Amino acid sequence: MTRRRWIAEHWDEATATIVGAQAEHMARVLRAQPGMEADVVAGGHVFHAEVAAATPNEIRFNLIAELQADPALPVTLVVAVYKFDRMEWAIEKATELGVAAIAPVIARRTEKRLAQAAGKRAERWRRIAHEAAQQARRSDVPVIYEPEPLSTRVRAASAATRPASGSTYIVLAEQERTTTLRLALEEAMAAAQTEMPTLEIAIGPEGGWAPEEEALFDANGWRAASLGPRILRAETAAIAALAVVASCLE
Repeated sequence: MTRRRWIAEHWDEATATIVGAQAEHMARVLRAQPGMEADVVAGGHVFHAEVAAATPNEIRFNLIAELQADPALPVTLVVAVYKFDRMEWAIEKATELGVAAIAPVIARRTEKRLAQAAGKRAERWRRIAHEAAQQARRSDVPVIYEPEPLSTRVRAASAATRPASGSTYIVLAEQERTTTLRLALEEAMAAAQTEMPTLEIAIGPEGGWAPEEEALFDANGWRAASLGPRILRAETAAIAALAVVASCLE
């Protein structure tokens, strides 16, 4: 039987602890008792563990042995904020697929009310990612950055800093027809040779990128790529992009 996996809030070399909702669920629903076995994620590593002590507010584990775990995909999704219910679904599924980080940005065509409320949603997005990482048995939780203006994120990854960072920056653009995302990834892999390329992929809002944003990406060295001839919703594009990355890198 597959053991349940829990993500520790606190740990040291020999023990790990979960608190809050995780601990309450394990104590009240699963009736955790000393000696119960589980898998515990602590510091980006997965351990076979055993419950040492259990209360409704805290479960403490003894870490027995480290287990092999698959790494996250080396990709950050830069996501223009869109309707929150769809965005939450995309964060959950992107986490399940192995994304390393998600960077929400405010684009020209992001609805004003969503842009104003985005900052208050970041903690909820982190909780969704945490729960999805646990469900998917990941050894880590993706980073969810604070929302920021698109220009701030794009300029931080300018062509002047790329050689030092070793990253490849790709913007999905509806008007691009000659370069597919797969082709851009294959070229990035060839350039990286024996190293695993680190990727940052930008996905636009409903209505796509504004012309001045396309110019911003181009001026800062981002490469335009396409997911194909069909127009996809933002949340669909995020999942499709990660599927392409996974097929190339894994």
